[in-house]
Amino acid sequence: MKRVAFSLLILLGACSSQMTPEQAADFCEERARGAQGPSGEISIGANSETGTFVGGRIEVTSDFLSGRDPMAVYETCVIQRTGELPIRPPVLR
Repeated sequence: MKRVAFSLLILLGACSSQMTPEQAADFCEERARGAQGPSGEISIGANSETGTFVGGRIEVTSDFLSGRDPMAVYETCVIQRTGELPIRPPVLR
């Protein structure tokens, strides 16, 4: 039983390994973009099989709704994922 528990701890430790600084920057830039405002897409089209179609989606993040600063969201996210300060400023659009 102790061996099983020890194996599970090792496995869980491997699963929770931190991201590289580059991975964290990419991931956290996307999260910071979400704090800038709502995003979405609209699709309009037609084809010979089903005729016309319209679709869309809107995404609003909790960071945006709570009014968090995108730069603060980016920095906090990187620190949480790497334990270090960001290696580069975010590229926000």
